[in-house]
Amino acid sequence: MTTPQRLPIIDLLRGSAIAMMFVYHFSFDLDHYGLARFDFYHDPFWLNFRTLIVSLFLGLVGVSLHLATRNGIRWPRFFRRLGLITAYAALVTLASWWMYPKSFIFFGILHFIAAASVLGLAFLRFHHLNLVLGIALVAVGTTVSHPFFDQPALQWFGLMTHKPVTQDYVPLLPWFGVVLVGLWLGRTLLGDRPWPPLLKVRARGPAARLLAWGGRHSLHIYILHQPVFFALLGAWVWLFPPAS
Repeated sequence: MTTPQRLPIIDLLRGSAIAMMFVYHFSFDLDHYGLARFDFYHDPFWLNFRTLIVSLFLGLVGVSLHLATRNGIRWPRFFRRLGLITAYAALVTLASWWMYPKSFIFFGILHFIAAASVLGLAFLRFHHLNLVLGIALVAVGTTVSHPFFDQPALQWFGLMTHKPVTQDYVPLLPWFGVVLVGLWLGRTLLGDRPWPPLLKVRARGPAARLLAWGGRHSLHIYILHQPVFFALLGAWVWLFPPAS
């Protein structure tokens, strides 16, 4: 059984992650403008919600890496995609430095995806070993820390004794472990003998079609949604200043 080039289930899952990200970031922006108060750094709800969103995104990075390379690596397409992600990551760094010079994003989710897309190529030939390695990396990344990794040049790697001062931080450990688990899932469920129920999923109904559309254009939506949110909320605060 052959796997279609593009699977609705993947677009739907990625679109669902985009929708949850909208909720998270819009709430963050409401807090930024003083229109609501949320504790994103200590409240278990927001901490776990962010973990869920990032885990879904990065697990799908692994699944998509398998799907994109299962018939061989098309290098021109790979480098075009990598170049776009890298350019967007640089744009995020510049924009965040302009808005938050003391806590700008130096290794956020786009920076991580660019690095993981390259590093993941070395693990394509593995199957069940990726599951074992993935779980091990998640375990190490969430339980081990050492002052050696606190130095600025190594903060992208993880294993720090404290979270760096930055607006978004997705280090190599533990998150590359999630990508490897995604690679295993992709090969297991969508390999030479794909699991039939996954192939039968369709985006039926307006809501599902909207989610699938968001999943197909997730990278561009990611880079555009925050400027739109900031512009709308900034205009609202200018027109209707909150009571002090």
